[in-house]
Amino acid sequence: MYPDSNPSKQTMTRISERFESLRSQGRKALIPFITAGDPSLEATVPVLHALVSAGADLIELGVPFSDPMADGPVIQRSSQHALERGAGLAYVLDAVRRFREQDETTPMILMGYLNPVEIHGLERFAAEAADAGVDGVLLVDLPPEEAAETRATLNAHQLALISLAAPTTRPDRLQRMATEAQGYLYYVSYAGVTGGDKLAVEGLRERVSALCAASGVPVAVGFGIKDAESAKALAQFADGVVVGSALVQCLAEAETTAEATQAAAAFLSPLRGALDAA
Repeated sequence: MYPDSNPSKQTMTRISERFESLRSQGRKALIPFITAGDPSLEATVPVLHALVSAGADLIELGVPFSDPMADGPVIQRSSQHALERGAGLAYVLDAVRRFREQDETTPMILMGYLNPVEIHGLERFAAEAADAGVDGVLLVDLPPEEAAETRATLNAHQLALISLAAPTTRPDRLQRMATEAQGYLYYVSYAGVTGGDKLAVEGLRERVSALCAASGVPVAVGFGIKDAESAKALAQFADGVVVGSALVQCLAEAETTAEATQAAAAFLSPLRGALDAA
């Protein structure tokens, strides 16, 4: 459960409203991740809309980075290809802005690394992200002990700082994350990089259920979710599931924008159906 009393939950209205709506319907959140600028600069916004049409509740949009240390080869290649096309932070924010021209309700989370934000300037980044229509930010390499300034700056612009927890997270740090979490808490299903093949659902049930009970915000599980079956299994105890590498790999094979949007919808629709069936 995630109580209404947690003040951090109010930092971004679109995120909290979406999860409240899902909870009232007895449904679980489907959160796809794609890399901005891949498979092409032109395809990003159409793919975002295709994902929403196929059942995405929130979207994580990856900010391309030259050294994505937490990501496996699929997302590393995706990020590199996007950078080669010129998909810098300005492009990412413009993509969100163009997405918002047709969609004012789907929560948009920027997922990436601290370096591009620091280079851009934290205050400038927060102001421009909020203006573009971003709802939350997940910085993979920002330790919770060093997050106070970043959180305060983001919150000042009504942006949630999404926390990332893993099986290797110490209990004291995990409790701190559960207490300070905003928007939703992203729980990594196994220790390692994205795109691995180590998902063990039964081993996750106890840990995620305990985290859901302790957290003031919903808990979404990512890493290792490749298909409808794995998504449905996790939906038995998590508030949402995040799918990234498998979707990014699917999109990588698209040669045109039309192929990319069709691939996105074809990949995500079965997962939506499986979550609703669960």
